[in-house]
Amino acid sequence: MRKAATKRSHMDSILSYLADLEINNERDWYHANKAYYKMAMEEFVDVVERLIAAIGVFDPSVLPNSAKDLTFKLVRDTRFSHDKSPYNPAFRAHIAAGGKQPIPTGYFLKIAPGDKTFLGGGLFASMFKDATTMVRNYLATHVDEFDTIIANEQFAAHFSIKGEALKNVPKGYDPEHPLAGFIKLKSWYIDYPLVDSMLSDTDEFVNQAAGLFCLMKPFNDYLNTALVGFEMPSR
Repeated sequence: MRKAATKRSHMDSILSYLADLEINNERDWYHANKAYYKMAMEEFVDVVERLIAAIGVFDPSVLPNSAKDLTFKLVRDTRFSHDKSPYNPAFRAHIAAGGKQPIPTGYFLKIAPGDKTFLGGGLFASMFKDATTMVRNYLATHVDEFDTIIANEQFAAHFSIKGEALKNVPKGYDPEHPLAGFIKLKSWYIDYPLVDSMLSDTDEFVNQAAGLFCLMKPFNDYLNTALVGFEMPSR
């Protein structure tokens, strides 16, 4: 019984801390509550470790990752934002063969209070022009494979493809192409929202998340095949 209670406490600790940070989004509170943050982050890292193991059953490429290396910092870049709150009250991780970089694509987790948690897959970033071109070129020449993925009954029941889009099909591509609507996109991603009540039991959450991530895998595989040879820009 003690072990079960510990499992249920994972998400409680995480959501409690993030809800308090959302209310007290200031540096003084954050630094005064470092122990609180450390406890919640340790719980989150444990959840990510469980997800790596569960995803590894159908996608072994993620198994070499360390959970700590896949998580993102809470600190926000406020230089170009009207919102000057210093922290993002969400725990995030990207589980992929290449780590937390957006390419290769993988399995994204964001836990945030107030029913703002979601699971994601695909390419969220639209700032890499070479990557966008590579995916567009692949879409233009691999229509049937893409159609098979998005027409899958389970995939279609859970996801719709989103992304930043141009108004028109870019030059060099056929405006009448059967995938013209997708070629207009600059990013290609899917997500699945979860409400807080769905996070109460860690084992159930990990099982559900792994099942949804498994449905995302063919979409990720398609994009990663299109992106073979892409190199992240050096900073």
